[in-house]
Amino acid sequence: MFGSVAALLAVVVLATLSAGGVAYAFLYGRIERENTAERRLDFIQGKNRGETAPRSGGRQATDPTKRRKSVQETLKELEVQQKAKAKQTKAPPLMLRIQQAGLSWSRRTFFLISAACGVVIFLAAWFLGLPVYAAFAFGIAGLLGLPRWIVNRARKRRIRRFVDEFANAIDVVVRGVKAGLPLNDCVRIIANEAAEPVKSEFRTITETQALGVSLADAVAKLPDRVPVPEAGFFAIVIAIQQRAGGNLSEALGNLSRVLRDRKNMKGKIGAMSMEAKASAFIIGSLPVIVLILVYLTSPNYIMLLFTEQLGHVILGASAVWMTIGILVMRRMINFDF
Repeated sequence: MFGSVAALLAVVVLATLSAGGVAYAFLYGRIERENTAERRLDFIQGKNRGETAPRSGGRQATDPTKRRKSVQETLKELEVQQKAKAKQTKAPPLMLRIQQAGLSWSRRTFFLISAACGVVIFLAAWFLGLPVYAAFAFGIAGLLGLPRWIVNRARKRRIRRFVDEFANAIDVVVRGVKAGLPLNDCVRIIANEAAEPVKSEFRTITETQALGVSLADAVAKLPDRVPVPEAGFFAIVIAIQQRAGGNLSEALGNLSRVLRDRKNMKGKIGAMSMEAKASAFIIGSLPVIVLILVYLTSPNYIMLLFTEQLGHVILGASAVWMTIGILVMRRMINFDF
């Protein structure tokens, strides 16, 4: 009796610690990003409040001063908009994720594909001889997980291709503006000749302009369809140029250089973190490999974990702690810049 109570208390304590560790691993980055955005917004607002009024004496502010104030006001508005869209960018709705993945699925099509995946996986598990409850669990996983995994994978692949091609598109705009072409014509050139998915995104911008929307407003919707900082940078540059004027070719040239530097930095970080990723993969797969090897050499010794109740508790606790360890290692080797 005392042993059963002690085992139950141990399971409760392990479950509580595991839930806390999982919550910390998932929520720490989001809380840190929200605090950073709050500090940046407070800094900008404090800087705007600390600006002095124009000097008296009947002399008006010069054009550079007016332009600087206009740029500051534009940046303040964009900062507020970016903060409002932060939560949606991290957890977008289903249809927005499908659109960002470049898929032409409707909501009804997505649910039909989900149901088909669930049924197929359930029948496959059942025909393989698994118990009904195990086959039902696999079917639920296929129903809820597989279609969303496909959408998320297609979304990440499309965003990565957009980032790889986006700097070339900005270079086209820079060369066109320096040659004397209007910005709208440069956007049309990209919409007709660039590689996918930049081509389709800029075609959406031109189609939105054809409906009477200004270029700045049309470009401002680009970060919603492609949630990457590069698209946000481009929208900010276009918005500032449309409101305050300035040398667009120089601003976009600097943006293109920044995007290429970010790409190079990302490659360097990936190369430097490859050793840590390999170590995390080996550490994470080592318990499973040992389990298989022990089963092949001494099956009676390892089967106690699957036939005894205490073995089930040990397997469950080990799975929870291994999951927490993998999440912590994943958080440590994923660099956000």
